[in-house]
Amino acid sequence: MEEKEFIALADEALERLMAALERLQNEETADFDFEMKPGGILEIDCGVGGKIIVNRHAAAREIWVAARSGGYHFRPERGRWIGTRDGADWADVLSRCLSEQTGASLRLDC
Repeated sequence: MEEKEFIALADEALERLMAALERLQNEETADFDFEMKPGGILEIDCGVGGKIIVNRHAAAREIWVAARSGGYHFRPERGRWIGTRDGADWADVLSRCLSEQTGASLRLDC
């Protein structure tokens, strides 16, 4: 996959993630903030639960997630972002991390 194609796919996935985070905020189910930084870096601030960092890594053609529970790498496969270590869907992993760090039971639809 060419870098340009990867960046377009990753940016689309990050946009879907931000929309899902915004929907959760509107439901007022948990207290967190998020901000897109330059270079495809999404920072999710969970207050006392710490931060979750989601960023595209063009050289590896992956989206990386750093959370309290660990670091996760995802690659695009057949329209989904799949964990490189265990095949987990990124929405499932992000939902778990966000729930753990906010203390609320949350489900991201991205």
